[in-house]
This record gives sequence, structure tokens and C-alpha cells, in this order.
Amino acid sequence: MNLATSMFMISMSIPLLVLLAAWVLAARSTNDREKLSPFECGFDPQNSARIPFSMRFFLLAIIFIVFDIEIVLLMPVPTLLMTSYSPHVMLTYTLFILILIMGLIHEWNEGSLDWSA
Repeated sequence: MNLATSMFMISMSIPLLVLLAAWVLAARSTNDREKLSPFECGFDPQNSARIPFSMRFFLLAIIFIVFDIEIVLLMPVPTLLMTSYSPHVMLTYTLFILILIMGLIHEWNEGSLDWSA
């Protein structure tokens, strides 16, 4: 058997062993009333643990995450402009800023940024 075949067999057997171990361990757990109910200091819960979640808050959190990613993508711009002043770099980041501004205008017109409504 050559080296590639033996490496393939090892790389396929390890995930299968992990999958088999997870399947065996998951089969041991039992689903009874105590494990399926929420824990509230040892007492039976007063209310349902499944409270409705605000969809507006969820959308605002997603917008915040996207904003963070945009900031991370814009961080190297000053360094790139100082090291290599290229028209391609300027065009790329200008296009990126325009797309972000268009997205902001769309979110503003849609009302996603208006939390009071």
C-alpha cells in the first residue's frame, strides 16, 4: 500500500471513530421531564421558558454585526494608501464605500434603523 492510500485511510477513519463515539454517547442520554424542563433554582418554573423574541432587536443585532465586519474591512485602508498609492486601491475602496452607503440608505428607507417605531 502506498503512502497516499494509507494517509487517506487514516484521515477517513479518525472522523468516523469520532462520529461513532458521539453517536454511542448520545444514545445513552435519556430524555425525561427534568432534563427537558428549564432549571429555575430547583422549583417548577412559574412561566413558560419560551418567551417571544423581538424580531426588531434581532435585526438590529445583525446590522451591528455587519457594521463590525465593515469596520474590520476598512481598517487597512490608510496603511494601503500610505504604502502604495494605486488607482486600483482607490477605486476598490471607493466602490466599497459606495456600496456601504447604498446599503445604509436602503436600511434607512426600509425603517430598519428606526428603533422607536
